[in-house]
Amino acid sequence: MIDRDAISGRALPRGIVPSLNTPFTADGTLDTEAYGRLIDYVIAAGCGGVLLPAVAGEIGSLSRAERERLIEAASARNAGRIPMIVGVSAAAWPESLALARHARAAGADAVLWQPEPGLSENALEKGLAALGEAGPGAVVLQDLDWRGGGLGVEIIAALFARVPAFAGIKVETVPAGPKYSAIQAATGGRLHVSGGWAVSQMMDALARGVDAFMPTGMEPIYCEIYRRHEAGRPEEARALFEAILPILAFANQHIEVSIRFFKALRRAAGLFATDACRPPVAALDAVQDRECRRLVDWALEIERNLSQA
Repeated sequence: MIDRDAISGRALPRGIVPSLNTPFTADGTLDTEAYGRLIDYVIAAGCGGVLLPAVAGEIGSLSRAERERLIEAASARNAGRIPMIVGVSAAAWPESLALARHARAAGADAVLWQPEPGLSENALEKGLAALGEAGPGAVVLQDLDWRGGGLGVEIIAALFARVPAFAGIKVETVPAGPKYSAIQAATGGRLHVSGGWAVSQMMDALARGVDAFMPTGMEPIYCEIYRRHEAGRPEEARALFEAILPILAFANQHIEVSIRFFKALRRAAGLFATDACRPPVAALDAVQDRECRRLVDWALEIERNLSQA
């Protein structure tokens, strides 16, 4: 049986916890050396932890063996420097359990699970408990609903009360802000609450006291926004955040545009050798590509200015 007190003693990370892109070589295979560079980069930026691989990492195109290789490569490069959350969502339940076991063996701190839509409360409870036993212990539930409100707050609170392994929730619903606050109130602030896709409302999330934010890319910028906010300089945090709003307006059109943009940014920053994506991620058209290149330059310029400040 999972001991909630033991899990809380190994707290989930606070601050910026990026969801990593997956780098591919020109021939479409995994580039684990580039993955290692990315791990070093996010640690140097000041990230509180890391999430891999998840939606931004194109998990739908990765085989189980490839996902295990990424877990191993990240764990080896990280060497325990920051907490590591491993995504174990899969079409087949036995694969999720196997990935959770692999995450535990690799020294991960928690697993992230996005349940299939429509699961009953009983099925969610059993799934969370099983992943807690198979994995490192702590489970983060990915409450992802691109167009709606996701899981009910009452269900989330009931699951938290009954499943000790249920340690955190990543809220990616519409709208996200009020839901962060409702979950915090319903669980007495004991459930670790993070945001992700609603990064364009990051200042709203910080004002509500979320524990972590899990965006993709621009880690030095996000970490500086978070540092300024935590240091009691909210207006400076907001000014930097507003400088990246045009980037977010472009990247958050669609998850596939986001993946394309941030892979282009990783390549331009010298982290990835290519910006290759696997199907079903669609290519940008000519107009999008021009805007993508312009905004990649913008992001790099902001990062350069921060490094020189």
